[in-house]
Amino acid sequence: MIVFDNVTLTYKGAASPVLKGISLTIPDGQAVLVCGASGAGKTTLTRLINGLATHFDQATVQGSVAVDGSDVLIAPLCQTGRVVGNVFQNPRSQFFCVDVESEVAFGCENMGMPADEVRRRVERTARQMALGDIMGKSIFGLSGGQKQRVACASVDAMGSRVFVLDEPSSNFDPPTIGMLRQVIERWRQMGRSVVVAEHRLAWLRDVCDRVVVVDGGRIAWDGPMDDFVALGDGFRIAHGLRPLSPDALDGGERPCPPPTAGSDALELRNFRYSYGHACPALDVPYLSLPARRVVAVIGENGAGKSTFSACLCGLMRRFGGEVLLGGERLRSRQLLKRCYLVMQDVNHQLFCESVEEEVRLGMDPSREADVSRILGELGLRGLEERHPLSLSGGQRQRVAIASALLAGKDILVFDEPTSGQDLRNMLATARLIRSLEDRASVFVVTHDRDFVQACCSHVMRMERGAVRETYAIDAAGRRRLDAFFGTCWK
Repeated sequence: MIVFDNVTLTYKGAASPVLKGISLTIPDGQAVLVCGASGAGKTTLTRLINGLATHFDQATVQGSVAVDGSDVLIAPLCQTGRVVGNVFQNPRSQFFCVDVESEVAFGCENMGMPADEVRRRVERTARQMALGDIMGKSIFGLSGGQKQRVACASVDAMGSRVFVLDEPSSNFDPPTIGMLRQVIERWRQMGRSVVVAEHRLAWLRDVCDRVVVVDGGRIAWDGPMDDFVALGDGFRIAHGLRPLSPDALDGGERPCPPPTAGSDALELRNFRYSYGHACPALDVPYLSLPARRVVAVIGENGAGKSTFSACLCGLMRRFGGEVLLGGERLRSRQLLKRCYLVMQDVNHQLFCESVEEEVRLGMDPSREADVSRILGELGLRGLEERHPLSLSGGQRQRVAIASALLAGKDILVFDEPTSGQDLRNMLATARLIRSLEDRASVFVVTHDRDFVQACCSHVMRMERGAVRETYAIDAAGRRRLDAFFGTCWK
């Protein structure tokens, strides 16, 4: 059981509390969805449950938080860690080992379990989380979604009494989301308490018993999932929440020319890359897409989407094949000059001392007049003098997106640009990227159905390093999207 009793939390140096008067009881066997706009206090609430808010975040807390009868605000973290299993928004921040099998076993070994018991738990979790194909791999070679799956498996193997998940689906493909739903249901049936802080709500509709809406650090709504569903998507959108219906954010049909070759197309020929394995990570004999369109790149975790992105931008040495834009062949050096990639982990591409310097670093001088507008639309106005690495994960992501929008490149690639973004920021990002049509060829690697609906004109679906299909998002295209994302909306 988890009990919050009139909890108010203020971070060191902050002018006002992040959480205000939170009282909440979560019984054993209940799965609770905690949702709200960015900055509402969801992650802080989860970090109170696992004790990190007071032990690591230098926060002052009034009130009490009890987990399984123990006051986690004063209990040693080693004691709380035996009870609470955590999946963080960035799974890389919780890894201790270099290979998947060792990482899944690490928590059990750290708790002093016998070797036979550790082996049994690892094998069970690997089977239930479908880790068989990656158990022997290095963590550093996994996709973002695969890393999140390993993080979920690690806490599952430990058998914690309470599970806290912060944006667990942000990089998951539909089959993996379906698997996570089953895992959460199993935890519930075992009598475990489960708290999920999420922006993407649809996949949790039949998983969570209860919904807690946090707004401005307070609980704005608390009730059964059935009552939350009955409120309608209008209520959710008005409160900055993602919809439960796949059509609530319909971007509408736009005239979409068919794939062509020549002066109005982006073409790939014999586009291949291998990491040294027998099976190539990328193998595209030929692909033609309309230039200056926004293309969603979808596919299961490990399908080759991020590899495709890096090769398209000329970042992978020794990739084979040709890239032609409007009939002009672009060699590796030209790709580096004419492409811009926003990485899945934007921490790798933030270099400057302030947000203002960062977005101007590679800016096209002709876009000077757009700087203030783009910062405002992405919710970054007022943060111009902040160091980028002092911002939240979502804010850092939007800084990188702003830099890409101002760069004036011919080809832009965004790798999971909306993970961890609330409705307002997701829609703002969609509007800005959609405005690039007719100016640049844009590829968006994403598992975010809402974003595809709101932003993209075409879809490219990948599977095992190959492009399986491409299509425009018209009535027929929506049916194909339904087929791919369907497991998330059931």
